[in-house]
Formats: sequence, C-alpha cells, structure tokens
Amino acid sequence: MSFDSVADNAAFAKKFSFPFPLLCDETREIGLAYGACDSPDAGTAKRISYVIGPDGRILQAYPKVTPATHPQETLDALAAS
Repeated sequence: MSFDSVADNAAFAKKFSFPFPLLCDETREIGLAYGACDSPDAGTAKRISYVIGPDGRILQAYPKVTPATHPQETLDALAAS
C-alpha cells in the first residue's frame, strides 16, 4: 500500500511488471490506522508490514522491514505457521 495515486501506482506496477495492482491510500486513513504514518499529510509511509489472515486478524506484525530481505522473511514465517 502506498500514499501515491492510482495512476502513479499503476505506472509503477507496469514499469516493474507486477502481476497485481498496488493498493492506494491517498487519504492516509489506513496508514494512520496501522501506524504507517503519524499524520494525514505525511509525505511517505513507514516501511512496515502486516500479514492479515482470511478472518481479518493480524497474524504477524513487522514494525520495520528491509525491502531486500522482507519477502523471504515473510514467506518463511508463513511456511512455519
């Protein structure tokens, strides 16, 4: 999820050939709720991550992530559960 517009996220996803759409939070409502920002006028989101189960409950919270290693970290945690 990012604070960028739908058009900006679509262009980014296309540029990097993502096979899925990116979620947008232009109002920062979700970012505020999950702690990704401290105010509605934040320029960027903190790099945090949550794994949310099918029932809507948070299964795992990552308060700080490193983009280069986080995908594997998340996959490993899911495989262990």
